[in-house]
Amino acid sequence: MGSYKPPLLDPEGYDTPSVFQPEALLEGARRQKKLPETDVPDVCVLDPDGDVVDHLVSTDEAERDPNWPGYHTDLYRFDRCGVEHGIVGCAVGAPFAVLVAEQLFASGCELLVSVTSSGQITSRGDTPYFVLIDRALRDEGTSYHYAPPSRYADADESLIDTVEDACENVPHTVHRGATWTTDAPFRETEEAIEDARTDGVLAVEMEASALYTFANVRDEDVVCFAHVTNEMGTSDDEFEKGEESGTEDALGVVDAARRGWGRDGV
Repeated sequence: MGSYKPPLLDPEGYDTPSVFQPEALLEGARRQKKLPETDVPDVCVLDPDGDVVDHLVSTDEAERDPNWPGYHTDLYRFDRCGVEHGIVGCAVGAPFAVLVAEQLFASGCELLVSVTSSGQITSRGDTPYFVLIDRALRDEGTSYHYAPPSRYADADESLIDTVEDACENVPHTVHRGATWTTDAPFRETEEAIEDARTDGVLAVEMEASALYTFANVRDEDVVCFAHVTNEMGTSDDEFEKGEESGTEDALGVVDAARRGWGRDGV
């Protein structure tokens, strides 16, 4: 009997369209919930921790969109620098993040910015700080249903270049570099951490490689930031994002991504 090969590693017809499309899910949800068809804002944000959403709601800066048809999420709308944004909180992990990304782009999104908490792999100073992710180690399953195996998922270089330039004007530290995306945060072993560190990886998170693979295949604009807040629970006083749970800092890098993208005139 030969060795077992997981279905994830079997070749897929990557150019073959899926039978199940996000538009079908959205149409079915609208029909069941009796919702009108409306577009989301051009610029949308994924907030896996939910801290930004919580802050915007608590300060009356964001309102829930009653016409968002997503089964598993709420979409909130808020204004930033004269530009309307959409934001979805608590979409944690590669499968959930890409599920939401598919629905957002099918609903009119043109730029998606993800800002996720992450653990430090290679120190760039005292935490917290941000990493503008330009490539992510594909240690998750979702991306392998979109594109053939490779070690990294690369961001769009020209987009990251312009966003990096825009980040020079934010008041907090932003480093550009690689992250490790994993589906299993409680299996971050010393061996795996050292392997990532040797490869020049700066931080570990749970969404970027899948989002970038999705973006490359779908030809969509996605920018991912890692908010480095901890050393994976190995020291005291970790997971602190700063004032107001780092909300203004996170919104600052969203502003930079929007400016670098440069299609809203702001």
